Amino acid sequence: MTLHTSGPVREGQSVAFTGFPIGGVLGLSPVTHRGIISAITAIALPGATANQLNEQVIKRLKSGTFEVYQLDGTAYPGNSGGPLFEMERAEVIGIINMVFVKSTKESVLSQPSGISFAVPVLYLQELLRDLR
Repeated sequence: MTLHTSGPVREGQSVAFTGFPIGGVLGLSPVTHRGIISAITAIALPGATANQLNEQVIKRLKSGTFEVYQLDGTAYPGNSGGPLFEMERAEVIGIINMVFVKSTKESVLSQPSGISFAVPVLYLQELLRDLR
C-alpha cells in the first residue's frame, strides 16, 4: 500500500480498513472491514441530545475544525490507528481515528453504532513533514 497521491477522495467512495478490533478480546489477528465514505465533514463529536450544543462547542467548531471522513462501515475500538484505504489502487487515504460508542466498548459487538471516523492522510503527511 502507498500513501494517497492520486485524485480526490469523495463521498460514496468504496473503502476498506484494517485493525485489531477490541484488542485482545477477539485475539490479535488483523480484521479488514469494507464500507463507503458517508460524509466528509468537520470534526465534531456527536452529542446524545441537542442540549449538549452550547456556545463553547460552537466556538470550538468555528475555530479549530478540520475535515474527517465519516464511514458507514463499523470500526471497533482497537481498529483506531489502522489504515483506511482505497481498494482499487491500494492507497492509504486515512487513518481510523475513532468510533462512536453508545455505552461500553464491549457492547459494540452486540450494539454497534455504525458511526466511525478517519483522519485524512494529508494530515499525517503534514505531521511527517513537520517532524523532519
